[in-house]
Amino acid sequence: MIRLYRLLSRRFAADPFGGEGSFRFGGRWSSPGTRLAYASEHQSLAMLEFLAHLQPGDDPDDLALAVAGVPDSVTREHVRPASLPGNWREAAAPAALARLGDDFARRVHTCLLFVPSALAPRERNCLVNPAHPDFARIRIRPLEPFAFDLLLSRGRG
Repeated sequence: MIRLYRLLSRRFAADPFGGEGSFRFGGRWSSPGTRLAYASEHQSLAMLEFLAHLQPGDDPDDLALAVAGVPDSVTREHVRPASLPGNWREAAAPAALARLGDDFARRVHTCLLFVPSALAPRERNCLVNPAHPDFARIRIRPLEPFAFDLLLSRGRG
């Protein structure tokens, strides 16, 4: 069993792995209209990803940590950094990355797609497809309140 982590605002936490954010706004690995949940293999990477994508007006004081237990039998595939375009880590992600995630969601062949983090390429994020039948086997734990340590937030705001 592995665990996946998402850090999100409580106002968006009703269905933490439902993919509503990517459906509305898209992301590095998907276009608007594609429903995928972005998660991380480690809580620390989920924190880093959240901080990197923090927008003006976001309230980092109203956060929840979502944790999912994923049985080993849940289907998955992996993207290797070497298979990606040379500019895959740039802030303006190449369109090929969104096409990759969109195709993954559309195929509904596997439930999880592990992708390298643009922030920490030796670590992985995971795209979770809530439309895949294996999604029903993922156990989402009750949300945990979350607050960043004051040492991390000292330079913000």
